[in-house]
Amino acid sequence: MGIGTSIFLIAVGAILTFALNASIGGVNLDVVGWILMAAGVLGLIMTTLVWGRRREVVTTAEPAEPVEYRRVDERRDVGPPL
Repeated sequence: MGIGTSIFLIAVGAILTFALNASIGGVNLDVVGWILMAAGVLGLIMTTLVWGRRREVVTTAEPAEPVEYRRVDERRDVGPPL
């Protein structure tokens, strides 16, 4: 579940809990709204934990061949050829 889905569940749950006064036979919309908000908060926490771990993972790989370095000397005391 992503951040967007979690926020959507929280919003729909809040609408069902606080904004609607309708009643459906056998279904309490207030309880459904609280359940959706709880699921959204839980999904938001889980998504945050997964993304937080993903940013901490660092992998290093050694090169297949040893790197060869060359030294380059540059002389500035010699003028241009005439």
